[in-house]
Amino acid sequence: MEVQETRVQTDRIFTIPNILSMARLAGVPLFLWLILAGHDGWALAVLMFSGISDYLDGKLARRWNQISNLGRLLDPAADRLYVLTTLFGLTWREILPLWLTAALLARDAMLLVMVWMLRRHGYPPPQVNFLGKAATFNLMYAFPLLLLSDGTGWLAWMASVFGWAFAGWGTTLYWWAGILYVVQVRRLLKADATAD
Repeated sequence: MEVQETRVQTDRIFTIPNILSMARLAGVPLFLWLILAGHDGWALAVLMFSGISDYLDGKLARRWNQISNLGRLLDPAADRLYVLTTLFGLTWREILPLWLTAALLARDAMLLVMVWMLRRHGYPPPQVNFLGKAATFNLMYAFPLLLLSDGTGWLAWMASVFGWAFAGWGTTLYWWAGILYVVQVRRLLKADATAD
């Protein structure tokens, strides 16, 4: 597993980074409604807010020594929920093919099994690594571009080209990060078993 950062942790709930993460979580149902109702401009605005706040909450938490256990839960939870709601909305509107949605959901299911195995042995979930963040970053660029591609003209065509490029990289990195988690969990549980 990754080495924990040697930064001051806080038990405070209402820190600026945590409030940003809470706002991101609150935007999930709004985003889903907007995308399903076809209000693409507003859906893109909520998604952009999500991406900016995702960047800011981690940066501010480290800079202001406001890293908290709550923040460690909220940040990845918000990431996952935005990915899942976007997948659902774009698949429902037939912008994303079902096979891509299934590939991304299968990776998340694999990680849920790994987290369950860790908890059975008394370990916390693995820390989010750079590769996982890079995968989410690529997907969060891909989704709004693919939403923009649901139109006509040169802008929709360009959005489609770049959206599918980001989707390809994001999906590849998403699975790569997932496989690395599986390897980490396997090594940890194997070392645990030999220590007994």
